[in-house]
Amino acid sequence: MLSFEPYGNPTYFALLGVALLPLMIGLLYGKRSRLYETLISIFFLVLTFGGPKWTQGVALIVYVLYEVALTWGYAVYRKQKNSGPVFYLLVILAIIPLTLVKVTPAVENGQGSLIGFMGISYLTFRAVQTIMETRDGSLKNYQVMTFLQFMLFFPTISSGPIDRYRRFEHDYRTVPDREKYLGMVQKGIRYIFVGFLYKFIIAYYLGTLLMPKLLLMAMHSRGGFLDLSWPVLGYMYAWSADLYFDFAGYSLFAVGTSYIMGIETPMNFKQPWRSPNIKDFWNRWHITLSFWFRDFIYMRLVFWFMKHKVFKSPTTTANVTYIINMLVMGFWHGVTWYYIAYGLFHGCALVINDAWLRYKKKHRESIPHNWLTQGFAIFLTANLVCFSFLLFSGLFNTLWFK
Repeated sequence: MLSFEPYGNPTYFALLGVALLPLMIGLLYGKRSRLYETLISIFFLVLTFGGPKWTQGVALIVYVLYEVALTWGYAVYRKQKNSGPVFYLLVILAIIPLTLVKVTPAVENGQGSLIGFMGISYLTFRAVQTIMETRDGSLKNYQVMTFLQFMLFFPTISSGPIDRYRRFEHDYRTVPDREKYLGMVQKGIRYIFVGFLYKFIIAYYLGTLLMPKLLLMAMHSRGGFLDLSWPVLGYMYAWSADLYFDFAGYSLFAVGTSYIMGIETPMNFKQPWRSPNIKDFWNRWHITLSFWFRDFIYMRLVFWFMKHKVFKSPTTTANVTYIINMLVMGFWHGVTWYYIAYGLFHGCALVINDAWLRYKKKHRESIPHNWLTQGFAIFLTANLVCFSFLLFSGLFNTLWFK
């Protein structure tokens, strides 16, 4: 049986083009065939999780049925009651599979969990936010079949972007007029071509040709202070650029395919390297993930701390929550010291950033703001981010412990 990584080779794109053509013709004439969308979703899911990855496919089916049972059960319960302990229990149950998948390699000497599959993180985010929005009352019309389409929407299943149930449902239940849809197709095709440039040309050069050489040079240059060297610096910039172009390319493929299907999946990147500070960076980098953490962890922790008067100062509340939020993000990437250090680094950076912005606000007249200071701020932010990505890459673990 054929098996493909999503957007991994030209054959996948050829199959994608053939499969999407009937759907495009239908949308141009104002019709959306949910049956056909379901069939092509199943087809591409089989391509992704079939063949040698059949165990992942089984895990996916069991996992989705489990999350459907939780979300549907809570939606029924929420119509009658709104108990806090029940809500917290459902959220914990929803994240248990992901927690097991993330913790297993740390306790089993790197061996993956049997219940793991590509994309489990992003599906968990979708399920948890559905439960939370049901609890808030903002999601009142939960439907099992729509939720299944939302969870198994194949263009974004492996690595996002992370859509919201209500936004997806709106697009899924409507058909754009011909003029709007032609504009969506134009954007979608452009996104896919830019994705080719990013992922298969730039990221290929950086990740396949350049970085192995820099890694070898860095290993041979060990012996100085903390084993730092010029090749380590080069690796830092190359790895950061490769991460951006590889993931941004994938995201453009996912968004472009979604647009062609008449679904306006949100963008994941918005010129992040032009960010003048670390908070603005997180508003531009992996946007759907950072906004998910902001809305469903950071803001809820802030409200909880304020409601229970845990801290007297709103500033202390925000600072503690920044660090907790980013530590959770670090743990989400994996239970390793460098992922956790990466999360702590960004949590502390956000605290320092807010302190600096408060200071600037109080001393506007004495602190210049012009193209030079703006350029320096962008340069400083970019380099801090690249250093954090070097930490994230695990190179220090390789240099120091191997």
